[in-house]
Amino acid sequence: MKKGILYLCPTPLGNLKDITLRVLETLQQVSLIAAEDTRRTRKLLSHYDIHTPLLSYHEHNKTAKTEQLIARLSAGQTVALVSDAGTPGIADPGEELVQAAIAAQITVVALPGPVAAITALTASGLPAVPFVFYGFLPAHGAERKARLAQVMSEEKTVILYEAPHRLRKTLTELCRLDPRRQVVVGRELTKLHEEYLRDTLEAICKHFAAVEPRGEFTLLLAGAEPKASEPAQDPWQVAEQYLQEGLSTREAARKAAQATGYARNELYRYLIEKKKSE
Repeated sequence: MKKGILYLCPTPLGNLKDITLRVLETLQQVSLIAAEDTRRTRKLLSHYDIHTPLLSYHEHNKTAKTEQLIARLSAGQTVALVSDAGTPGIADPGEELVQAAIAAQITVVALPGPVAAITALTASGLPAVPFVFYGFLPAHGAERKARLAQVMSEEKTVILYEAPHRLRKTLTELCRLDPRRQVVVGRELTKLHEEYLRDTLEAICKHFAAVEPRGEFTLLLAGAEPKASEPAQDPWQVAEQYLQEGLSTREAARKAAQATGYARNELYRYLIEKKKSE
């Protein structure tokens, strides 16, 4: 029996017009739509007069539902996976289902479409290449602390997602690490109250101390300043220094090679020649 196809279908971030003709056609034609929130997806489908059956697929039932979906796909059904907004698998359920489909030798087709991280990046004014996307930070504990430090040490543009009830906490913790870091806050992307704020972390923290965070947020941080690299050590001078400290020629060459990364044999020959010339 010919296996079905798993389609990854991006949905609008907020503006219902931000959906491709190909996605609409796919949602109309597949056997089943696996949706993060069936109520929200039903509104989208109703708007476009699509009546394909829905199945709930979210963070809390994904293990059991992945097995069901793989069984349907293996039986020849076609399935479209959608999240509440944006592209499935990008800070939304989907990764496990894709991995399971690949393991079952089921074709996976990703359709292009909205991604909040990329939408915000293009409008941020920060360098778009390279960038790194961390999605949502861990909620608490040592894992969160380590991730915050990792984020602030990145020399690339960093993209994060944050919920309104955690925004102040996240901004405050980032600000403690580097208050002068440039940040762009994108709010309610593609919606009526879309807004971009561009300033230092310190200034943005003050703004949201006075203004209640509302809506969904995308944070973009300028990369950290590159660390000044230590001047390269002259391997010949290092080898000579070890020799002057009383080490044998062989040992001086070995330690100089470890310290500088230069070839030990080359350093050894250099020291031998130097001794002969003295």
